[in-house]
Amino acid sequence: MTGTNGIAQAWTADDFTDRELPVALAADELHLWLWRMDQPFPPRQVSALARRALGRLLQAYAGTDVAPSIAHGEHGKPFVAEAGFPHFNLSHSGCCVVFAFAKDHEIGVDVEMISRRHSTRDLARRFYAAEEAAALDALAEDEREIAFMHLWTCKEAVLKSLGRGLSFGLDRVRFEIVPGTQAVALRSIAEEAGHANEWQLRRFEPAPGHAGALAWRGPSLQVRTFRLRAEAAAD
Repeated sequence: MTGTNGIAQAWTADDFTDRELPVALAADELHLWLWRMDQPFPPRQVSALARRALGRLLQAYAGTDVAPSIAHGEHGKPFVAEAGFPHFNLSHSGCCVVFAFAKDHEIGVDVEMISRRHSTRDLARRFYAAEEAAALDALAEDEREIAFMHLWTCKEAVLKSLGRGLSFGLDRVRFEIVPGTQAVALRSIAEEAGHANEWQLRRFEPAPGHAGALAWRGPSLQVRTFRLRAEAAAD
């Protein structure tokens, strides 16, 4: 359904506060954690390290020494069925791993490394709505690469919040690019996902050459940003 939801705010790595363990998570908050790796690892190893760090964060939020049993929904979204654990989501790309936690809201988070290995013009025509592809096509090449990835992460974050994969259709979550800026605005979404005005989206840039986005359906929440210390993640 149509609406307007502008997304101009973008946190950078400097906006994340170093912490080893979570602080209390209030019902009107969303906690976003960034773990920046000092060296590159193979994707499979990054996934394993991210799962281990996620388990420690979930235990700390729940105040338990018992490791959570993480299950997966029909389309692959991870969750913990036991009571006392928050809703969560995670993503990793390049040198960045991000985790998001909320008490009462299904959330989605996505981070992507901005890459020039593929033609964003062709990808936009394939996966995005026609008006989005046309708006990207009108940009200079360097701007197009960045705007394409900002759109991708926003769309992915919405789909992950819904617990759906790319099969839902990236073109069913439609954005408008605000000319002359890196801001985008959510204009419409498939009716089964509610009204565009019901959705909250926030952008972040966790490292140079990376784009990220948070999404949830519901009221505005205070987003608190933390940087997970490497030693805490690796313990």
